[in-house]
Amino acid sequence: MSVAEPRRIVLFRHAKADWPQVSDHERPLADRGRKDAAVAGRRLADTGIPFDLALCSTAARTRETWKLAVHEFAHRPKTVYEERLYEASPGELIAVLNETPDDAQNVVLIGHNPGVHGLAEILAGQAEGDTRTRMNSRDFPAAAFAVLSFEGSWKTLEPGVATLVDYWAPTE
Repeated sequence: MSVAEPRRIVLFRHAKADWPQVSDHERPLADRGRKDAAVAGRRLADTGIPFDLALCSTAARTRETWKLAVHEFAHRPKTVYEERLYEASPGELIAVLNETPDDAQNVVLIGHNPGVHGLAEILAGQAEGDTRTRMNSRDFPAAAFAVLSFEGSWKTLEPGVATLVDYWAPTE
């Protein structure tokens, strides 16, 4: 796989979580979240992006979101559950992505706000059409995802190097 080919990153916020009497890390999805996660999975599958790798927070709501979403895919990518994605800042998320092996061309990261939205904003030096306006007008709601493209190796991923090419939220 050549590093000259554009790489794609999908930043996927977990679906709507419930608020039972458990720790924040163990919060499950709400009923609406389970429905939205499956719909988001269908939308991700419809993008036609052949994901090589999924990086998923270890929180219950992100694991459940990914399990429901990936069920909609024709091909299940390798999934790595990464504890550093829980409550991560955009800089911490970039550090994790910088460790991605270069044989992974397309990566989906399933995480949390405000880190996921912040990372989309920070990485996107450019945006196609009205994608940035749409993304920012809704504050990146639960089960939303942004698709970014960049050229180079994962080690070169830094603020401003990507183009925001698509954005979707369950309310669209």
